[in-house]
Amino acid sequence: MSAAVRALRAAGVPFTDHFYEYREHGGTAWAAASLGLDERAVIKTLVMEDDRRAPLVVLMHGDREVSTKALARVLSATTVRPCAPDVAERHSGYKVGGTSPFGLRKRLPIYMESSIAVLDPIFLNGGKRGYLVGVAPADAIRLLEPTPVTVARPAHGD
Repeated sequence: MSAAVRALRAAGVPFTDHFYEYREHGGTAWAAASLGLDERAVIKTLVMEDDRRAPLVVLMHGDREVSTKALARVLSATTVRPCAPDVAERHSGYKVGGTSPFGLRKRLPIYMESSIAVLDPIFLNGGKRGYLVGVAPADAIRLLEPTPVTVARPAHGD
């Protein structure tokens, strides 16, 4: 059982299990297609860092990207960038491709694209590759206490 599932159960958050065959670099498009889900409701958990190398997590729609410039403005930082995979794994306790916002190794500030809150349910990584959990956004918000932000931009190719 993953740390994410343990955290959800400990908090009494109801969730559904969604398993799919993980594909390297398949991302949310592959997960959504495999499970017959709307990619917008498949939420990416991105481990990033600011210009002081302070880690943070951003929850973003699967069909969108984070505008790092907009996020830097929100954070009053010079820059924000994704962490290198080994650094992200060290901060989160999860392998890249299986990062969940639930049960993180250490408490990190979490920012969530505000429009995620209107979807129901949302699907987030369950703590391992090829596994999503479906939860009500209100439960995710109660458990994660994310700061709402508006930093989405169209994904490349949109």
